Amino acid sequence: MTAQNDLLSADLTMGTVMLKVGDMTMMSNYYQKALGLDIVAEADGGQYLGRGSTPLVHLQPAGGLHIPGRGEAGLFHTALLFNDQASLAATVATAAQYSPQAFAGSADHLVSEAFYFTDPEGNGIELYWDRPRDAWSWKNGEVEMASLALSPQHYLQQHLTEESVVGQRQSAADIGHVHLQVGDIKTAEQFYVNTLGFEKTSGFHGQALFVSAGGYHHHMAMNVWNSSGAGPRKDTLGLGEVLIQLPGKDDVGSLHERLTHHNIAVANTGAEITFNDPWNNRIRVSVDSVQSAK
Repeated sequence: MTAQNDLLSADLTMGTVMLKVGDMTMMSNYYQKALGLDIVAEADGGQYLGRGSTPLVHLQPAGGLHIPGRGEAGLFHTALLFNDQASLAATVATAAQYSPQAFAGSADHLVSEAFYFTDPEGNGIELYWDRPRDAWSWKNGEVEMASLALSPQHYLQQHLTEESVVGQRQSAADIGHVHLQVGDIKTAEQFYVNTLGFEKTSGFHGQALFVSAGGYHHHMAMNVWNSSGAGPRKDTLGLGEVLIQLPGKDDVGSLHERLTHHNIAVANTGAEITFNDPWNNRIRVSVDSVQSAK
């Protein structure tokens, strides 16, 4: 059990996911046309795509790198969270229409309704809507989740509206969670729970781990479904960086101290810290500018 003062803030949010990209035009087109994101900023040849002024995905050109193998550690999926079922349905519809072969499945997870796609360079994407928290069930300290059948056709018939299609790009979306492929779950729990300070919310037969802050079902997850035994990542296309946002400088400072205590190498700019997990997945932690301004 992690001590209370070693837990990440309950007000934690997930920030922009950075992807290293081989073909910028192809990837930018996919995220704009399939997922309804707009370019909200550009820097160093890369693009930040999101909704409104909120960047969700950072595409950074990385020519010369290869697409990682299926069994390597790295990204399982980036999960975009929508405020309502109609907004989710609108993006599921455009994604399915733009690239039908990219559809990878759907499921009712009890806490959420989710649809899965794969971008042109093999990065997983989840599009989902959360049921209200009072509809979630907890048992022995773990949230109850499942993977029940969810028909995309029936979902679109039930929830897709003309208003949600017309207003797709004006509807909000956030990074709800990030799911990683790792080499083993025991090491993942030691790092993400015992060291970083997330709380475990669910496990799956030693094959997957779900963790969060503040009682969410999960802000991050790790699995070994494709990657059991995987070692540290090489420099490849795919996941470049996961951003975690904390409400204040003191929260970031406390985490820096905790990581240093556990002998984790940390780069500290004064405004944010950066470090790697045991598989060389890079994590950046900064102050959430929206929360800090309140």
